[in-house]
Amino acid sequence: MARTQSAALDRKKLMADPIMVTTIVVLITFLTLFILYPLAILLVDSFVGDGTFGFSIFERIFKMPTFTRAITNTLKVGFLVGILSALIGLLFAYVEVYVRMNKFVGGLFKVVSMLPVVSPPFVLSLSMIMLFGKAGIITRFLLGIYDNSVYGFWGIVIVQTLTFFPVCYMMLKGLLKNIDPSLEEAARDMGASRWKVFTSVTLPLMLPGLGNAFLVTFIESIADFANPMIIGGSYDTLATTIYLQITGSYDKPGAAAMAVVLLCITLAMFIVQKYYLERKTAATLTGKASRARMLIEDKSVKTPLTILCALAAGFVILMYICVPIGAFFPTWGFKFFPLTTKWFELVFTRYHGFQAFRDSFVLSLISAPITALLSMIISYLVVKRKFKSKGFIEAVSMLAMAVPGTVLGVGYIRGFSNGVFNTGFLQGLYGTGLILIIVFVVRSLPTGTRSGISALRQIDKSIEESAYDMGADSFKVFMTVTLPLIKDSFLSGLVTAFVRSITAISAIILLVTPQFLLITVQINEFAEKGSYSLACAFATILIVITYGAVLLMNLFIKHFGTSRKLKEEE
Repeated sequence: MARTQSAALDRKKLMADPIMVTTIVVLITFLTLFILYPLAILLVDSFVGDGTFGFSIFERIFKMPTFTRAITNTLKVGFLVGILSALIGLLFAYVEVYVRMNKFVGGLFKVVSMLPVVSPPFVLSLSMIMLFGKAGIITRFLLGIYDNSVYGFWGIVIVQTLTFFPVCYMMLKGLLKNIDPSLEEAARDMGASRWKVFTSVTLPLMLPGLGNAFLVTFIESIADFANPMIIGGSYDTLATTIYLQITGSYDKPGAAAMAVVLLCITLAMFIVQKYYLERKTAATLTGKASRARMLIEDKSVKTPLTILCALAAGFVILMYICVPIGAFFPTWGFKFFPLTTKWFELVFTRYHGFQAFRDSFVLSLISAPITALLSMIISYLVVKRKFKSKGFIEAVSMLAMAVPGTVLGVGYIRGFSNGVFNTGFLQGLYGTGLILIIVFVVRSLPTGTRSGISALRQIDKSIEESAYDMGADSFKVFMTVTLPLIKDSFLSGLVTAFVRSITAISAIILLVTPQFLLITVQINEFAEKGSYSLACAFATILIVITYGAVLLMNLFIKHFGTSRKLKEEE
């Protein structure tokens, strides 16, 4: 009874607040139009693309050897990358949490965890080609191997594993820190070896988290477009096959049906990860540790694990450093010295570098604050408000996390090239910078929303209720009370959105027009042509921009984020 009365009172408060009602309506319209509608159009195209309702398009694409082979290839790559990334991430996380490391190795770990976030998604593919390709520094000039190919299955697996294992490392590090050390110490006191403690206590406690890390990496791997496009060679994956189907064969209904197949795979994995493993992980751990963990100092354990992780981290860092170095070589594969800056000069004199960096920077700079603000508004509504469509807003905003960029790109082509439902409404969006900004916002929205929800759940509702009692409306409360309390999360979301936007490629490569030159598209174009020095020059400047943006925003957060007094108390 009391719960019903409370819900009725919340609805009454909501309806009496026109700003809040308007915000909810606008949000629902935005999410429906730019997330649900493109996906719905893909479904419609898949079943009625030939004019009659049925499975004829699916029957046609499943008869294509290239498509069935692409599905098998994608699943093979996804499973292997997921397993390897989870295992390597577990090794790194275990060493950091359980082993006493020196500061140098700890610094390497931090660099490795940050590199994939601020670097373009195809940097490691360029590095693999330059180091281990037919004209690679290591294979050809150091080992004298001429008959080798880094392209194909193993090239994709290695590159994706090196790209995605830091994600698993960051996830598993948090899980391991939350395990109460008294459970493991009790097993040690009963005479169990470290290996026995790990297999019988630690591993069972974090198995759901390990499965979660595997599924997250699996989804990222099968949705990845950039790496298979550059280093895949003739080894097709679903993402690249969809792209080639729409750009090479001009088969839009076929591409839509292929996109639906890929979407079904990623959605199934996302549902398992989100609604089963995440909940089970939270229930498995024992909460805050009762005391500090005794770190392993035994040299027989510490030394080999530390050396192994340091070598792996050093190799990853070397791979990322290889791209800036490659940009200074005179002729890649034939002449490495003396170093030259001619490729950087060509970027800006012949290949419209200024326009590419200007367009990418401006579009990302516009989309970042929009994404950060939308994320905080959605988080606020989900955590602090009660209304019927709250579950819809949360679910749809998170749905974009499970939608591969290529799928979203095809959905936008089919959904907006002739207007909404072929009526001409919003047709003017197609081919403009605005649709690119919308794609950037949609792709980054889930990350910012999750961060905002975590931050808002730590704020007591009585703080905001006091402002309401003093006569403030919802907009005033959000801007003067809620947002200042979560501004660290807001600014962090701003940085993440900017970096994700400026390094994005999978969705925008299908939507960008000659009117706009984007850095990632230029890098992909030159890499496909074999102009690796030019691709490296573009990538190097992009890395500098993203690192610079992150450093500047971190300095801003440090000085204008949480108050100094609160930081000292922490």
